Amino acid sequence: MRAATIERKTRETEIFVAMELDGSGEYDVETGIGFFDHMLEAFAKHSMIDLKIRAEGDLHIDMHHTVEDVGIVMGQAAAKALGDCAGIGRFGHAYIAMDEALSRAVIDISKRPYLVWNVNFQQPKIGEMDTELFKEWFHAFATNTGACACGKPLWRELAPYC
Repeated sequence: MRAATIERKTRETEIFVAMELDGSGEYDVETGIGFFDHMLEAFAKHSMIDLKIRAEGDLHIDMHHTVEDVGIVMGQAAAKALGDCAGIGRFGHAYIAMDEALSRAVIDISKRPYLVWNVNFQQPKIGEMDTELFKEWFHAFATNTGACACGKPLWRELAPYC
């Protein structure tokens, strides 16, 4: 079973993540940030990774520490669960159409982390969450997983063809 549990405690946050890579997409997520919880639940559901997250952070200041630290701990859990990466398909990509968006994601679990972020949000917030924090989560997750990742929305480029 490829699973891991990681905890992290700093002055700003307390994060707990339990992750099972060969799961069924079950989730139990509580970060105190509604839209972030929704996105992490979607991550679990669509990846078929079982995920439990408990995060307490200094939300009275802002959401940055909580979002980044959840990314750090999720990345550490993924790296631990992957172990020596024996038997995995190292490279992967996907095109995802959801609502009015079309996105492309590419990943290489190479143990040489890097993030290419070609995303420009049209609004500063989704719900109460600052859109600039998504890059922070992806960077923390990719770095701590040991993955090279690239994300780019394509809906503007393909809109005339849809």
